Amino acid sequence: MAAYSAAPPCLQMMRTEFKHSLQLRNHLKTRRLFSSKPCVIPQQRNPAVPQRLPSNEALSRLPWRNPARQLPSYRDFSASSRTSAAVVTANPRKDEDGNEMVIDITERASTRLQEIMAKDSNSSLALRVSVESGGCHGFQYLMSLTDLSAISPEDDTVFEASNGSGAKVVMDEPSLELLKGSKVDFTMELIGSQFKIVGNPAASSSCGCGTSFDIKPA
Repeated sequence: MAAYSAAPPCLQMMRTEFKHSLQLRNHLKTRRLFSSKPCVIPQQRNPAVPQRLPSNEALSRLPWRNPARQLPSYRDFSASSRTSAAVVTANPRKDEDGNEMVIDITERASTRLQEIMAKDSNSSLALRVSVESGGCHGFQYLMSLTDLSAISPEDDTVFEASNGSGAKVVMDEPSLELLKGSKVDFTMELIGSQFKIVGNPAASSSCGCGTSFDIKPA
């Protein structure tokens, strides 16, 4: 009696599907190899042929070529603040060359001093800025609030911002000689807010926090 060798129906179906998939793959491969569609090669620009330049009318529509067209204005987010020239209100000083020793007060500093005066209800408050030896660069800035009634008429010079804020800065003569031409600014940083001296012409270098500096050699 002959043995029954017929494969199960599911196995026959799998063989049939596998055979059809091989035929389909071979058909697609042959079609790609013997396709009559030409291969498109991108053409490169001939350097000898000049490109067509835009017309003068097209160039006139550009904002930087047309003065009548205004560009949109953007707010300046620079770290520097606008400066308000300070006016000497008491005891002006001059240097060895006969030039008046003055400083500048930025709008941020004058605004902050105005807020402090309004909070304390005292219009006689002023920011005292002095220089002492010490710090990591030889000299350091010291700042504190003082009342105008406590200053020395002979030794201290009083500066007031000219923007009408009433902000005042007091300096003694030795400190003013090292700080003339600089600016009193107010900075707001992650480590805290503080008054700071910026743009000191007499400083050759300063520390990262800006509290100490080294003077230029004479």
